Formats: sequence, structure tokens, C-alpha cells
Amino acid sequence: MKYLSSSATIFASLQWLFFIFANTVVVPISIGTAYELPYAEISVILRSSLIFTGIACLLQGLIGHRYPLMEGHSGVMWSLMLNLSMIASSTGTSLQEIGGGIASGMLLAGVVVLILGSLRLISYIQNVFTPMVMSVYLFLLTFQLILIFFKGMLKMTPEGKLDLPISLFSLGVVLLVCLLKIKGKAVISNFAILIGIVIGWIFYIILFPAEQNLMTQSSTNLHLFPLGAPNLNIGIIAITFLASIINLSNTIASVTTSSAMFHDEYCQNRFDRSYLLNGAYSIVAALFGLVSYAPFASSIGFLESTRIFQLRPYLIGGGLMILLGSVPFLGNLLATLPVTVGNAVLFVAYFQLFGTSLRSIRDQTFNSITIHRLAVPVLVGVCIMNMDPELFTTLPTLIRPLISNGFIMGVLLSIFLEMFVKWEPEKISMNEVEV
Repeated sequence: MKYLSSSATIFASLQWLFFIFANTVVVPISIGTAYELPYAEISVILRSSLIFTGIACLLQGLIGHRYPLMEGHSGVMWSLMLNLSMIASSTGTSLQEIGGGIASGMLLAGVVVLILGSLRLISYIQNVFTPMVMSVYLFLLTFQLILIFFKGMLKMTPEGKLDLPISLFSLGVVLLVCLLKIKGKAVISNFAILIGIVIGWIFYIILFPAEQNLMTQSSTNLHLFPLGAPNLNIGIIAITFLASIINLSNTIASVTTSSAMFHDEYCQNRFDRSYLLNGAYSIVAALFGLVSYAPFASSIGFLESTRIFQLRPYLIGGGLMILLGSVPFLGNLLATLPVTVGNAVLFVAYFQLFGTSLRSIRDQTFNSITIHRLAVPVLVGVCIMNMDPELFTTLPTLIRPLISNGFIMGVLLSIFLEMFVKWEPEKISMNEVEV
């Protein structure tokens, strides 16, 4: 692996910092807002999120899977927690009760994963997530993230209309990063994401000074279970527990893909160590009102985009995240990064994840019959992702958050098809695929 100079390491570390921060900062703010927490409490959760995300990255890089894979708030759990908050008004359940049920489910999942990991029984769960299920997972993850970042880079006015100047500026940032990546020399191409963030940030301040909003963090003391004290709401606990188990697929997809990328031999110990940390993270997240953590399979796209595979910059980036959360001024400063700029750059970074999804099926066989094992779960999942959540209000309250989550339904449908349908494999290349 090519050695990085000191200056290249510095820039690569900053690039990792921006990548981790941009993927982190929106999550605690959106959760705190959805559960109607006071601003001071949201500030504390944000600060906790920055610190713990940095710690989680360091531990995974040093003693967990030991790959440069961002450990961050799981998209599966994030969307589930937001969906669950929406059922409060229609069911008469308080947000505190829903938050407490989520905490109970995450605590239960964390303990179960720790026990299974300690007894080395997690491999039985891995058997459920077959290569085809993982391919479906990667495709759905790609579509889910791209939709999130595309919507995030477009600015809406208070009237609900498109803010054309800022939205066009975001598209300009996308074009800039793409050109740097495609046309730039090796050094420029590798740091296209960092360059895009810095240039986009500077020009955003110049062109839209009225949009600047310096965030101030409160000195409110940290306390346990800010979303609600644990309770025995069985429906919420069951859905949260199921989503937490599906969340393990993040580890399987990330570590398996990284192993192939780094040309390492498959090692169950990497999985086991990562699972043990994930179990501990789930417990900590429940305690402090955070979204559960998981290795980001989307980090593969980031690595393939930057072509910087060394572990050291990733570890330094994680350490800098801890510093941001520990020093309020630094966190406040980086929090002024325009959301539209951050989403525009991440939109480009995750183009590579689509390539990873395609490569995951290159050894698979598809004809007019077997194409259903991929097409059905992926397309059904994408369709649900794009449906208005209000359409599901006629469903029973307990299953509504599950059915309305396209990502979870797509993965569950894929697991069902792989378990109960016997697919006849035929060895043909991707160039000979019949559909």
C-alpha cells in the first residue's frame, strides 16, 4: 500500500473528519427535534454524538474490524426512530413513552448481541445474510442515501418551494467535485471531497451571507435516557429489536467488502470483535439518546472515491471528532458548515457505492426467473421509500413503522426469498445476463 507523506496524511485526516462530521451532525439534531426536546438538550446530545462517534471509530479501527470504516449512526435505526415519532399523535402515545420503548429495545438488542458475540454464536445470524441478501442491502442502502443527500442539497423556502439560487449552487458543488474526481490528477482526485467542501463552504459564505447561522452549545449537564425512561411497550421494543438485528448486516456488508478490497483473507475474529463493540455501542446509545451505531458500508464508496486506504488518517479523523465534541468552540465552528454543501459532496461520494453494489452481483446468475431474487426486494423497497408515510395510517399501529420502512422491508423480503425459494444457479457472466 502506498505510503502517505506527512502533508498528505494531514489532508487525508481532515477529509475523514469532514466526512465523519457531515454524516453525524444532522442525526442527533433531527432526532431531538422529532422528539420535541428543548434546544439545550439537543445541544448536549449533539456534543455526546460527536465525542462518542470519534471514540467508536477509534475502537473499531484499533481493536474491532481494524479497517478504515466509519462507525456512525445507523441509517436503518435513524429512519425507524423518526418513523416511530410520527405515530405519537395518531395513537395517543407520548413521545417519551415511544422513546423509552426504543431505549428498551436497543438495550435488549445490545445485551443479546454481547451474549451471542461472547459465545461466538453470531455466525448463525450471519448465515441468514447470504451474498444475495447483502447485494440487496447494498442496493437499497445506495438508493436510500442518494435520496437523502439529493433532497438535503436542495434548499426549500418556508413556503415549501425550491430556493433556486442555493439549489443551483449545490448542483455546482456536485459538478465541481465530479470534475475534480474525473479530470483531476491523482493528488487532486484523491482529495476532491475535501476540496469540494472547503471551496463550497467559502463561496457559500460569500454568496449567501444571510444564511449563516452560528450554533451555540449549551452547558446543560448530561443525563441518562433523554428520549424517555425504558418501559415495557412490547410493540415498540419488538420493532426496535428487529431493526437492531437487521442493523448487524451493516457489519457483514462492510467487513466482507473491505476484506475483498484490502485483499485480506476472511477472518471471523474481525466480525466477532466488531459485533462485541456494536453490542456495547447499542447500550451506550440507548443510555444517552443516540441512534445505534454500525460500520458504514457507505465508507466503501468514500474509500474508492479518495483512493486513500491507510488506517492512520481515519484514526486521526476519529480523534479530531472527539476534540470537536470536547471543545465547544470547535464544534460550533464546524457546525456552521452549510447543510446543502455537505449533502452535495456526500451525494458525489456515494456514487461509488453504486459500483460496489454492482460488483456484488457480478458472479450471480440472472435469467427471466432468477432476476426476481434481486428485482423484487430492491424495487419493492425503493417503491416504499418513495411513498408518503401518511398512506400507511390505516395499518395497525404496531406494524406501521415496519411496513413503511422500505429499507427494512426490502431486506426482510430478500431473506424470505432466499430461505423459501430454491433458485437454480447457472454459471454465466454478467455480459450474458438474460432478463
